[in-house]
Amino acid sequence: MPLKQDLERLDALAFHRRDWSENDIRRYHVLGRKKGRCAIAPLAPLHRWMLVPITIWPLNIHDVFCSALDAIENGKPLDSDLTTLLQMLPEPPSDEVCRLVAEHEHIVQHGRYEELVKTASKFDSIEKSVALDPQFQRDWEMIRTRWPKRIAEKTIHRRSLSGERNLRPAFKINWSNPRHRFQAAFDAFCMRWNLYGMEGDKPLVTKLSVNLTPHGTMIFLPAYWSFDAKRDIRWDAVMELHRARSLKKQGDGLAEGADRRRADAVKLRLLDAESKRLKLKGEARHAFLCKGLGFVVGTDPKRLARLRNYHQTIQLDF
Repeated sequence: MPLKQDLERLDALAFHRRDWSENDIRRYHVLGRKKGRCAIAPLAPLHRWMLVPITIWPLNIHDVFCSALDAIENGKPLDSDLTTLLQMLPEPPSDEVCRLVAEHEHIVQHGRYEELVKTASKFDSIEKSVALDPQFQRDWEMIRTRWPKRIAEKTIHRRSLSGERNLRPAFKINWSNPRHRFQAAFDAFCMRWNLYGMEGDKPLVTKLSVNLTPHGTMIFLPAYWSFDAKRDIRWDAVMELHRARSLKKQGDGLAEGADRRRADAVKLRLLDAESKRLKLKGEARHAFLCKGLGFVVGTDPKRLARLRNYHQTIQLDF
């Protein structure tokens, strides 16, 4: 894929992906020109993963990609651990799945969960009540007064995140570390007021949210939330997002159907060639193809078109 195309794909992704990926994508293409495509061939899977939404990365692809680039730039072979990782790494999801996930990432980046949940009015009232609470204001002032330098470091401060199955990698607190002390106190403050964090002096109340992860779909219900399954979530939108990556149904019946479809695709390829030889066109050609496939003459031409497309994907040889 040309460099221009790579950069265009990065531009379409959330979280400023081009800003922190462009230099290494350029390194990859420069290496390809200098050392030849064979030299960078082992990096092709990582390169493909670099161009998909970070939400579905199973690991920090960027760091591994950079390490592999360093090795090739220095004329060294990829080490056995990296080679093993590349053998284990599956292919990225399809372009259609990546498109859906990329759209979801933009929602997450800007906190616009309203497209997946129907709770805007309920949430707004809760956030407003917290901001106006005198005790909240006193608590926040206590935090600001105790750690003014930490507060001034950035506009948004976030609490420590809870993870899948409530496993938290950064759970240890080193009380001799000033940053750890601040974060611990801030986490306690956020739990007290049901916050995700603070943006300046504005409380960011934890939202009911739906997020994709590399391994599944997480629906987060804040502890304070009185949940109504029918009213609070747009299940159609959530299921569309989740089903994009879910495994296709399996079973004997489905396997037989797949075999039949494959056979029809092969047969249609032969019938297309025969109809061309006979110079058939229009309705006569359609009737000839349907009869050969055992379909009724009134079969929608789109069904035949889908079979032709399917034939291309299975790449059968004739």
